[in-house]
Amino acid sequence: MTSLSEQDRKLIAALQAGLPRCSRPWQVVADQTGMTENDVLARVRSMQEEGIIRRVAAVPNHYALGMTANGMSVWDIDDEAVDRLGEVIGALPYVSHCYRRPRHMPDWPYNLFAMVHGANRDDVMKQVSLIAQELGDVVHQHDVLFSKSILKKTGFRLTQGNI
Repeated sequence: MTSLSEQDRKLIAALQAGLPRCSRPWQVVADQTGMTENDVLARVRSMQEEGIIRRVAAVPNHYALGMTANGMSVWDIDDEAVDRLGEVIGALPYVSHCYRRPRHMPDWPYNLFAMVHGANRDDVMKQVSLIAQELGDVVHQHDVLFSKSILKKTGFRLTQGNI
């Protein structure tokens, strides 16, 4: 586990809700953290290289973009294949996140989860069919759980409790 300095915590706290919408967002972050703009940029690059920050990117609201069908595809596949194939499925451009999770037998046999989004359920089901083709004959069964509404949506946030 990587230990964060107090300055890193301030920087992450300033960035985790997103960059300010202005002509000099890095300068605003620098002002908030007591750093220079160059120091902020250097430390962000360094934290990316260290794997503390994965990326700085725009996060589109897929609902606002018309991607209102969200399906968590769940797969029961051979345990010896799940890590290898999870990497393959997680790399597909239409899979937003992919997890290996424990089975809960006898009611829940699924051990691989892959989230896909579409403008409608047919779009999602087409993507699920492509995943099934990638997984091949290691699939014993699968299902798709469609979202009904967003109850909360944020990335991980540092708080006093998890620092």
